[in-house]
Amino acid sequence: MTYQQIIKGVFHRRINRFIAEVCIQDVLHQVHVKNTGRLRELLKPGANVILECSNNPKRKTPYSLIMVQKEGRWVNIDSLAPNRVAFEAIRMGKVRELSPVKTLKREITYGNSRFDLYFETDVDQGFIEVKGVTLENDGIAKFPDAPTVRGSKHIYELIKAKGDGYRCAIFFIVQMNRVKGFKPNWEMDKAFAQAVEEARKRGVEVWVYDSIVTDDSFELGKPLPYINDRSL
Repeated sequence: MTYQQIIKGVFHRRINRFIAEVCIQDVLHQVHVKNTGRLRELLKPGANVILECSNNPKRKTPYSLIMVQKEGRWVNIDSLAPNRVAFEAIRMGKVRELSPVKTLKREITYGNSRFDLYFETDVDQGFIEVKGVTLENDGIAKFPDAPTVRGSKHIYELIKAKGDGYRCAIFFIVQMNRVKGFKPNWEMDKAFAQAVEEARKRGVEVWVYDSIVTDDSFELGKPLPYINDRSL
């Protein structure tokens, strides 16, 4: 995916989950943060950032914060982007775990959950839950960066759908490159990590990919190892 109108700035401070202050061309602006996660290792004073410009005159904040520079690379923090990138990559046959799809739909309700994607191939059909990952330490990406009861609920719904005969997958998209592997964040949310492990035991697949991120684009990269080691 490509962002059409962007501008660079320097991060100043986060006011709340949705609003931050960014210096753009020596002027301090309040901007919308397109991610409600904590992002503490990214949103630091002085960090270079990328903002998307809006043409909507009714918006209170004309800019949205979508990328942060960390250790010389761009990290995409747009929480809406992973679903879009997953959809595009699957449709184009870039996800090696999945055969060519003949049907691909977004936001499909099943049971008590709404899954991100529903697919049909010539041999199977099922559901995919997409998770965007922005937390990384020492080359290891982790999810989540804050407790997520909703995330655990979706995983148990995937387990149920798998039991009902559907093929199901959790698709972690690490929103940066130069990452060695991925693991659930046991320290932050033990319940979520346990749900992922239970899902794997029940036959739910776990796919992990990094991303190719530039200052105006975001696309799926290469597969990453899934690390089942609580000590890392």
